[in-house]
Amino acid sequence: MRLTSAAAPLTHEIEVRDEFGAARRIAIPAERALTVFVDKRELVTLMTLGAAPELLVLGYLRNQRLVDAASDIESITVDWDVGAAAVNTRAGIERFNEKTARRVVTTGCGQGTVFGDLMSEVDTLQLPSAELPEARLGQTALYGLLNAMRVQESTYKSAGSVHGCALFRQDELLMFVEDVGRHNAIDTIAGWMWLNGVSGHDKVFYTTGRLTSEMVIKAAQMGVPAVVSRSGITQMGHALGVQLGMALFGRAMNRHFICYSGFARFDAEPEALPPTR
Repeated sequence: MRLTSAAAPLTHEIEVRDEFGAARRIAIPAERALTVFVDKRELVTLMTLGAAPELLVLGYLRNQRLVDAASDIESITVDWDVGAAAVNTRAGIERFNEKTARRVVTTGCGQGTVFGDLMSEVDTLQLPSAELPEARLGQTALYGLLNAMRVQESTYKSAGSVHGCALFRQDELLMFVEDVGRHNAIDTIAGWMWLNGVSGHDKVFYTTGRLTSEMVIKAAQMGVPAVVSRSGITQMGHALGVQLGMALFGRAMNRHFICYSGFARFDAEPEALPPTR
């Protein structure tokens, strides 16, 4: 697969006035539109920071179930001068019009869309057994993961207004990406996993955003059995986590968290807690 390397600047400086009337310059996220064309047919416009646009497009195609394998794609070319990503497949996409006819608007920040009725495919998703040590998460590893995110340099710290997602193996940070919406960030990580043949069976997703049905399904599609969020969870996100046997953690900051589902995958370690005073 041929990919361009069209990463764009993540922030843009502007002049503002503060509460004292003083002028100063600050950085804000550099949101930009990227229209995706597949074999010269317009598919969708994604609002993105442009940190890794090729991986975003690849992950989007994967998570929308529009292509079956990364090898089906010949090239992805991103050109910011025209704000477009041109995807060339090797043999076209079967039933393209049918697959893209139905759009479900999601709760993702920006305009997230999920093609088709992914809910009907939930029963086909299989996650690794909770009996496998690598498909479990212990409290000490969870604390290590949260600390890694706490010290991670980010656009959010310098400019705010973005969501971040990360992929971990236990508490080892493998990839971190930020974007305007959490759905873009998780798609970018999914694209990286797919491109590099990385399995999700022993991985943990981290997101700053809510655990919505979309986020849970996308993580499950990549075979990831555990997801950690700095925010909370929706009813449908919780129901899917229970159905899929996923370990879903929310309100996770510092040494605080809630395990919403997938208790069989979580190794609680009360001794990992700081001593009470």
